[in-house]
Amino acid sequence: MEYRSDRESIRNIAFIGLGSNKGDKLEYLKKAVSKINEVESNRVVKTSSVYETRPFGIKEQENFFNSVIKLSTGKNFLELFDNLKSIEKEIGRKDSVRWGPREIDLDLLIFNDLIYSDEKVTIPHKGLADRDFVLTPLCEIEGQLVHPALNKKICDICVGVSEKFIIRKLSAKIL
Repeated sequence: MEYRSDRESIRNIAFIGLGSNKGDKLEYLKKAVSKINEVESNRVVKTSSVYETRPFGIKEQENFFNSVIKLSTGKNFLELFDNLKSIEKEIGRKDSVRWGPREIDLDLLIFNDLIYSDEKVTIPHKGLADRDFVLTPLCEIEGQLVHPALNKKICDICVGVSEKFIIRKLSAKIL
């Protein structure tokens, strides 16, 4: 494997959830993946299918397009988190109500086997185990992945999700 810098000698694996329900949803997802991949020390390893999903939280809004990517990075989790928030703004995300409509949403779902929480970020993502629109694409691209806090395979957690948000899998690709 070629590295862009000495800093990249330490590689981390992160899983990022992507979502959009405003404007050209698919284009927002593609832009996000492209921008993430352009960051020094980042390399998108895998992308899931794109899923059309019902909204989580506020129900009276457009359906979402959701996907998950596997990322190899030389960044630590806080650098990556800040980078993702910068990419959201760069792509055009506007401040809105929690769980409201958004151009792009980038969630750091899992970072190695880290379990961490402060006022800024929680890893693994606190809603991960309750959302089929994250669990299903995660299972699709990394079937043996274990949730660090629950110590269960992601694919096994999918079975227990009570509320279903996924409407359909799209044939569109984001990378």
